Amino acid sequence: MKPKILTSMGDYSSEALRADVLAGITVGMVALPLSLAIAIASGAPPETGLVTAIIAGLLISLFGGSRVQIGGPTGAFIVVVYGVVQDHGYQGLVLATFMAGLILLVAGFLRLGKLIRYVPEPVINGFTIGIAVIIATSQLKDILGLDMAQVPADFIEKVPALWAARATFDTSSVILGLITIVAIVALRRLFPKFPGLIFAVAGTSALAAWLHLPADTIFSRFGALPSHLPTPAFPQMSMATVTELLPSAIVIAFLAGIESLLSAIVADRMIGGHHRSNAELLAQGAANLGSALFGGLPATGAIARTATNVRAGGRTPVAGIVHALTVLLVMMLAAPLAGYLAMPALAGLLILTAWNMSEPQNWKTYVSGRRSDAILMLLTLVLTVLADLTVAIGVGVAVGLALRLIRRDVPPEDWTPPQH
Repeated sequence: MKPKILTSMGDYSSEALRADVLAGITVGMVALPLSLAIAIASGAPPETGLVTAIIAGLLISLFGGSRVQIGGPTGAFIVVVYGVVQDHGYQGLVLATFMAGLILLVAGFLRLGKLIRYVPEPVINGFTIGIAVIIATSQLKDILGLDMAQVPADFIEKVPALWAARATFDTSSVILGLITIVAIVALRRLFPKFPGLIFAVAGTSALAAWLHLPADTIFSRFGALPSHLPTPAFPQMSMATVTELLPSAIVIAFLAGIESLLSAIVADRMIGGHHRSNAELLAQGAANLGSALFGGLPATGAIARTATNVRAGGRTPVAGIVHALTVLLVMMLAAPLAGYLAMPALAGLLILTAWNMSEPQNWKTYVSGRRSDAILMLLTLVLTVLADLTVAIGVGVAVGLALRLIRRDVPPEDWTPPQH
């Protein structure tokens, strides 16, 4: 369970340091708008996304079991976080994140990292696509410029509410969102090692300000972003709140464990390495505890940012440390500028993230595979969107394990890095 940073420094060179620093800065610039957008979509203050990227990202790189893992807030948590914030307030989320960190630490000490192989792949695909659907629909208000006091959390209520607000549709918001999406895709294809994401979002935000378009910004909606980290503090807790938040904490821990280990598997295949699953769980536990102490969001290994790190040349945990320090430096020096990022641009970024999360290039494979796998994936997807993520995971895993016992010939997982 030794952290990878202890075994990757033996033959460390100045060339490796240069490559890690450049990769870390690149990923930091990618993580900046994503962290803000994920926090806002989660119903949390935008600065909590930055806090999470800094604190959790640093701890995951220091203690993790992967050489190139990048940690921070991810889209997979948006649904859970939004629900907890709506039901229990933001302090309830902080406590649930703290509890999830403890659960992950216990899982790491008990060496449960390899249990990921027992989670059926159709279940993971199903709830990932379901989360992507929920993320995309939650961003329709901002990318369409709709005038709504609040978007309902429940999908069945959300769709009629969005339709009822259609008369407030704003063409300029749609154009800004679409330009952002096109710019991100174009820059990624033309300059794959360049942090085009931040330039696309910043560019369209600057265009909105220059043309005096009626688009909300982070500043106009949430006020000024702080230029420093908050003072750490233990979350308030009682037996009643701990009991009430335990199901949410278990789901957060489950998602953090699954996504971080999947990300580590993807990273292994990209660099030809081998991660330490139990060290990774311990790092995720420490990261979520640390994030909660600073009032941040749940965190995990981010598959897309990890893949970006590898493509940019990162090969040791030093790149992840530089990534966290880059976000911190931007927070300290350029928080006022970050506050002027336009909401339609961030909505376009998240809609593109949701599309890539769903991995459309694999849809044909899902449909043409085993019928039972396709039905299991569809069941998990529908339950995620229409019911609850806890129900979806519970039912999906139970049905999937039953099918595994019946078949006993499930092939090994074949994970590929999504182009988030």
